[in-house]
Amino acid sequence: MSAPPYRLCDAHVGAHPSAVRLLPTFDVDKLLADLKVLDSHQWSLQTTFETDGPAEQADFDWRALPLRSPTGSELRTDPGGAGLDDFADTKWKAEAPYLASILDSIPAPLRCVRLLALGPGACSELHFDTKIGFPWANLRLHVPLITNPGATLLMDGDLHVWEPGTFWFGDFCRMHQVQNTGTRKRIHMVIDTTLTPELLSLFPSSFLDSLDASEILYNRPAVPLTESYSCSFELPLSFLDFEEAFGEFTKPQPRVQATVDGDVLSVDGTPRFRLVHVGDGEFRFTGWTDERTIQITPGAVILRTREGTREQRLDVPVSVRV
Repeated sequence: MSAPPYRLCDAHVGAHPSAVRLLPTFDVDKLLADLKVLDSHQWSLQTTFETDGPAEQADFDWRALPLRSPTGSELRTDPGGAGLDDFADTKWKAEAPYLASILDSIPAPLRCVRLLALGPGACSELHFDTKIGFPWANLRLHVPLITNPGATLLMDGDLHVWEPGTFWFGDFCRMHQVQNTGTRKRIHMVIDTTLTPELLSLFPSSFLDSLDASEILYNRPAVPLTESYSCSFELPLSFLDFEEAFGEFTKPQPRVQATVDGDVLSVDGTPRFRLVHVGDGEFRFTGWTDERTIQITPGAVILRTREGTREQRLDVPVSVRV
């Protein structure tokens, strides 16, 4: 695949620690009782997600069972992202009442939730996860179910072994690597959640004191539509790529024809994204956060991306369809 004609984002390191234990602690026996039921199902290799949808499967023993996924499909082992489909519970969540109660107690809208099993001898590459962290209103939380001393997470130079029943935030937009040199698989429940002020109540005060307020982006609640929007405009190519570097869409580059009809954004005549109204004609993309929005005004479409309190904006001419 050829490189895109624009820059992609890099790993991001904030001022706060790379990981922190959250509240509360969970009952290990109840975690394992749910896992015993779910472990009888077929777990598939984890899949990555790129702008165009699910991409490559893991090339080592890293398997997933989704409890929440795009459309609620039990076949989707990727973390999902912006698209036409929102996240929904899979049929397997109902088979795990204790895990379900944990998820239902989290004070923020949930995106993807997967049980991820790292097999003995498995090792990932050193990598970072794109735009997962406070600046993009998109956090990744872990609840360990099974582990061993050889199942480690190397995060920003720190080596972690998280014990079953604990609850963790990890800053996975930093460089990290998972490895299992033990003889038993490691299983975590991995929870992707949008960021709300209420979610911060799970974090210890010492961690919150280390957070840079300028690096925090909160996701706004959806606002019901009271009018219909219909227009067309030219969209910078990189604005469709959620891995683009901050502000890249404001630079000269190829453009594509975009059309908004109600709550659907089409590109070159093909529906690509469903839209979520957040007020005043501004929309984020279904499956994503306020990191990226389109605002429709009478004379222009305002494109925005956000990184914490920083914002990049581009106004493009609009033609309204009657």
